[in-house]
Amino acid sequence: MPRSVKLGDLSPLDIQRQLQGAGLAVRTGPVVSRIRTRLPAVVSAFRLHYAAHPVLASDAFADFHVQVGRPATLRRWFQPQVEFRYDDLTPFAPLPGDQGFPMLEWGLNWCITSHCHQYLILHAAVVERGGLALILPAPPGSGKSTLCAGLIHRGWRLLSDELTVLDLDTGCVVPVPRPVSLKNASIDVIGRFAPEARFSPVVRDTTKGSVAHFKPPLSAVEQAHEHARPAWVVLPRWQAETPTTLTPMGRAAGLVKLVENAFNFNVHGTAGFNLLAGVIDRCRCFELVYSDLEDVTTQLARLEPAG
Repeated sequence: MPRSVKLGDLSPLDIQRQLQGAGLAVRTGPVVSRIRTRLPAVVSAFRLHYAAHPVLASDAFADFHVQVGRPATLRRWFQPQVEFRYDDLTPFAPLPGDQGFPMLEWGLNWCITSHCHQYLILHAAVVERGGLALILPAPPGSGKSTLCAGLIHRGWRLLSDELTVLDLDTGCVVPVPRPVSLKNASIDVIGRFAPEARFSPVVRDTTKGSVAHFKPPLSAVEQAHEHARPAWVVLPRWQAETPTTLTPMGRAAGLVKLVENAFNFNVHGTAGFNLLAGVIDRCRCFELVYSDLEDVTTQLARLEPAG
């Protein structure tokens, strides 16, 4: 079987021409997105973060056709803005003009959560080790993405830092490895913890504060076809100068947290409930408080699956 073409196999000029023309079709796990943009900062970040992802032919089917560019208003010249387009729709209000790449990433998340109802999708980071998945559901600001970033630089495989995509038939996690998003102080924390991480420039003054993305590990992209069986549900919370505390949590409470963090639970009804109940039945559940990344990643590496 011939090797698939990766984005990094293309020349920078070819990437730019395709992004500015009919678009580049890129596969991220089970999803193909055809992306268009003329914004130099978005082109540059896209080249960095998606270098290892497979690209498809110009006439290949794509699940999503998206574009990031300037609105067709006078604001394109005065205090420029950027907008995300899905087909002929603009589902979000424009953002300041330097926020193009974060908007692309947020928009792609929206595409998946709003349209991929062949899966049950949780708002949770998820990593894998030994074929077993560790699911990290938590609200913004809890340290979820920071912990996910720390784990993938200490031997865990990235499945996703934002979306836990569950197969309805097997209950396994379907990887969707894309750039990892960090905010505010977490950017410097991971920069020190994992100096090998390759970041695109920090974008400041977004609705989430300062935002930066780092390139997903090569192994995560190359193993995107390998699903993982859920084995742990851990609810993380970062708290300054606090020792790592991992407290067992009942499965009923764990199930409630998964339901609360499910984007499309209402779409699946009873089938969705049964799926999450089956996931929880196979998992050990914990509440986690941490402040030291080295310590917490060491402790999580010692977790044993349910018997």
